[in-house]
Amino acid sequence: MPLSRYAVMVSGGGTNLQSLIDSSQSAKIVCVISSREGAYALERAKKAGIPARVIQKKDYVTKEEFDRANLAALRESGAEFVVLAGYMQILGEEMVRAFKNRIINIHPALIPSFCGMGYYGLHVHEAVLAYGAKITGATVHLVDGGADTGPIILQEAVPVLPGDTPEVLQQRVMQTEHKLLPLAVRLMSEDKISVSGRIVTVLD
Repeated sequence: MPLSRYAVMVSGGGTNLQSLIDSSQSAKIVCVISSREGAYALERAKKAGIPARVIQKKDYVTKEEFDRANLAALRESGAEFVVLAGYMQILGEEMVRAFKNRIINIHPALIPSFCGMGYYGLHVHEAVLAYGAKITGATVHLVDGGADTGPIILQEAVPVLPGDTPEVLQQRVMQTEHKLLPLAVRLMSEDKISVSGRIVTVLD
């Protein structure tokens, strides 16, 4: 069944959020949730007229309370699926169950390489260059409660070029992220993602 409403969870500048705002989609962003006050993604949401709120882990005594606050906000928004676009928190089991196979995340590397705890932002690209990898890329995957461990929906390779700095490589990978994430949202909204165990099939 097609899904027409989704929420985007962010922590930083929100360039992937902007790619979703700028893309032509049948699905609508109904809510932006930031884990950090002052994140520029909130300004992007405001300019686009999208309701946004800040839910910070530090404002809750336990992680479970923080997770429940996020889940309550998602339910209140009427979101049918969730997109993590540079969201720097691990989702709790209750939220993953509530939106089973309906939470997608974008990661700036070719999972299972250069992923997991500590691999975020420029750290990913620094690690790629330090390792001497010739190819990196971007991955969109379903969220299963771990750090970048869910089934893969889409991947695209990006070359590592001589003379690349982490910043230059990040910009090149971002261009691919900004293409893959709107495509994944379209596939999710059109119910074209079929999951069997760890295998994701994109339906025609």
